[in-house]
Amino acid sequence: MKERRHAIGIDLGGSYIKYALVTENGKIKFESKKPTEVEKGRDHLISALKQSILEAKLLAESEGLEITGVGIGTPGIIDNGLILGGAENLPEWESLPLAGILNKGFGFPVFVENDANLMGLGEFHYGSKTHNTDIIFITVGTGIGGAMVLNGKLYGGHRNRGAELGHIIINPDGEKCSCGGIGCWEAHASVTALIRDYKNALIERGKRVPGKVDGKYIVERYLKKEKEAQQALETHFYYLSAGLAGLINIFSPQRVVVGGGISEAGEFYIREIRKRTLKMAMKETQVFTKISRAELGNKAGMFGAAALVFDSLKKSEKVEN
Repeated sequence: MKERRHAIGIDLGGSYIKYALVTENGKIKFESKKPTEVEKGRDHLISALKQSILEAKLLAESEGLEITGVGIGTPGIIDNGLILGGAENLPEWESLPLAGILNKGFGFPVFVENDANLMGLGEFHYGSKTHNTDIIFITVGTGIGGAMVLNGKLYGGHRNRGAELGHIIINPDGEKCSCGGIGCWEAHASVTALIRDYKNALIERGKRVPGKVDGKYIVERYLKKEKEAQQALETHFYYLSAGLAGLINIFSPQRVVVGGGISEAGEFYIREIRKRTLKMAMKETQVFTKISRAELGNKAGMFGAAALVFDSLKKSEKVEN
């Protein structure tokens, strides 16, 4: 049976705009990407978003497919389509009414939400065959982003100002975070922090620091039982698990989903996090919680952006009825 509803899902990153035409059942009919080219400024980036929407729209029309809306995941704190700030890697991406700008001229609504929130929403709707109502999603990379779906709905706090999971204070006497705070989860458990801790361990032992160090390199050295890599990853596991245990104690989710490139390091990575997190969390709060690796990879943002459209339309339809 031909699916009636389709949405354009856009994942806006620092390097690429990834976009897809997605059915309500989670099938991609078309996908592409183009460079973000942040150095060309805000107007160029907005123009590139319009071109992405137009490209998907024309393809849908050529196949007689109905587009019900556009969802866009972008870095930053967003209140009803207005980007307030918090997207340091994008040009002039603050006090920007992005949804209002893009709503003009296409004939269907445009919805804008934080990118990590939409990755979590994508995993919630399309990443698992289990019918969970409560999940916590985190993505571990340069920083730590995350999303909470509670009772089947994306939760962002009052007027969507919260759910900044990467900025839970995990060590008040710890490292300075990019947000200006001290001891944030991101400052201690991100891949950036892992690289810092690894380099410091090498320096402390008088060893040479390699020219290029990333998460993959450290994992490789860890598996070869290099002491400095083991020390750095032990610290990483400790802080990441401590933060997750705290979230489990508060929300008691059915699933904790861990994403980001380092989550694909191997089953040992998730196994270590699972073991340590469940050891720290209260027995009563973790009884229904499963910890697993994200399933959608780098397409989670596009899926989540499309899911935002379908969820928003269902919500408005309920209000009308």
